[in-house]
Amino acid sequence: MDLGTIINFTDFADLLPLVTSSLIAGAVLGVLAGLIGPMIHARDLAFAVHGTSELSFAGASVALFLGVGVTTGAVAGSLVAAVILGVLGVRAKDRNASIGIMLPFGMGIGVLFLSLYKGRSSNKFGLLTGQIVAVDTTQLTTLCVVAALVAIALAVVWRPLFFASADPEVARARGVPMRILSILFMVLLGLTTAMAIQLVGALLVLSLLITPTAAAARVTARPSALCGLSIVFAVVAAVGGIMLSLGPGLPVSPYVTTISFLIYLICLPIGALRHRRGWSRRA
Repeated sequence: MDLGTIINFTDFADLLPLVTSSLIAGAVLGVLAGLIGPMIHARDLAFAVHGTSELSFAGASVALFLGVGVTTGAVAGSLVAAVILGVLGVRAKDRNASIGIMLPFGMGIGVLFLSLYKGRSSNKFGLLTGQIVAVDTTQLTTLCVVAALVAIALAVVWRPLFFASADPEVARARGVPMRILSILFMVLLGLTTAMAIQLVGALLVLSLLITPTAAAARVTARPSALCGLSIVFAVVAAVGGIMLSLGPGLPVSPYVTTISFLIYLICLPIGALRHRRGWSRRA
């Protein structure tokens, strides 16, 4: 296979100005993913992201079939999943069972309405693999507003939420409203997931919300550094994926997932070296 079909910088300079809105959207989404990623990591909600993305995909599919805004449908589906998981999934056992029930249901509903949709096939494909190169002003504005709301909400509840994540038993004894925090965070996660689907699609959303933070966690354990590195890694994956996809004209998601995975591979030996040095110092 010719490498030029995958990586091609022909006419790159001419194409780049045409995707300015998409690059901004990718950067905003990378910051958003990097901000919420450490809390997903702390609360062990990687599986929840996947379950939420499936209901978001279902909502977007229904919206596409009905001819209404796909973003609106994706947000609605994510919020339904968030409320269900927030109410029923305070304990990990209950949460995982709820996700296991919702995940195939959401995928089934999504596939059903995509099959019923008689419009352009690229619209169907975009829900699964992302279509951020088609971001318009309305979608970019929606993304920026949602990102600002999520960032403000996270800043307000970060300390009690992190306390509840790190030591739930002590937090409960101290009177921290665990269920309210769980529902609030799941709503924020649902909004973020709905926005991320625009870039990488429902099937590959973990590469943006989970992998950058997992890579950062291999390098540092400090919450502030973890958050900063997660943002950097997510932005590099999102923006880099968009730029690399311009020449070949292929979907963005394979490039985003590949960059994200390569960052993780680079961080693996760094984390191993850091761990080995930590043990040697203790000895």
